[in-house]
Amino acid sequence: MQSPNPSTQKLLLSFDRPLAIVGGGTVDPALLRELAARQVALVGADGGGNAIGAAGLIPEAILGDLDSLEDRAAWEKRTSVIHIPEQITTDFQKALYSTEAPVTLALGMTGKRLDHTLAALSALHEVAHSRRVILVDEVDVALAISGRFAFDAAPRERISVHPLVPIVFERTEGLYYPMNNLLLDPAGRLGTSNEGTGGRVEIVPKDQTPWLLILGRERLWDMVAACEAAEEHTHLASP
Repeated sequence: MQSPNPSTQKLLLSFDRPLAIVGGGTVDPALLRELAARQVALVGADGGGNAIGAAGLIPEAILGDLDSLEDRAAWEKRTSVIHIPEQITTDFQKALYSTEAPVTLALGMTGKRLDHTLAALSALHEVAHSRRVILVDEVDVALAISGRFAFDAAPRERISVHPLVPIVFERTEGLYYPMNNLLLDPAGRLGTSNEGTGGRVEIVPKDQTPWLLILGRERLWDMVAACEAAEEHTHLASP
């Protein structure tokens, strides 16, 4: 039997506050508890439900093909468990097409398995035009962006610009290594470990091709606030 086309799947969960999709990779339990304390909705992507439970929390839902979820029967007594059997997409992609929120954090999508990390980056590329998704790991936060972005940075703050596909940047301001009329390519030149000169940073690509802005994890809540503001010229507070 052919698996269903993911594009025909219906939205299952809608949130009017930030959402964190939690996968089965490396997850900081203390961060999960901080998210819960800040009223961020938690959704487990299959085995991510195990990580949420290990942090002493109950998610709004657990969804996916459920091949990695431990003690499913017990979870079904505590929260909504949604089985999505199609095998065309990853559990992260299933969670993305089944939810909507003003800003979405993605935890546990990196670490443990390189193929899962690469798949998470592909998923960010797919949705960058339609929603703000921030990939969170132990060290960094990575926001998928379509179009220009502006924020404030401390002097010498690490700022990485990663091309998900080939992309030309028209101009930048506030970067130690400017990217004016510069082509970045995942198979060629990258924008790893640039730095801020201090103050306003503006990054302007030539079109709406998605790209990643990568900052230190201490900038997580600045980035969340910027996404919630949903302004054309988003402005992040300095750390």
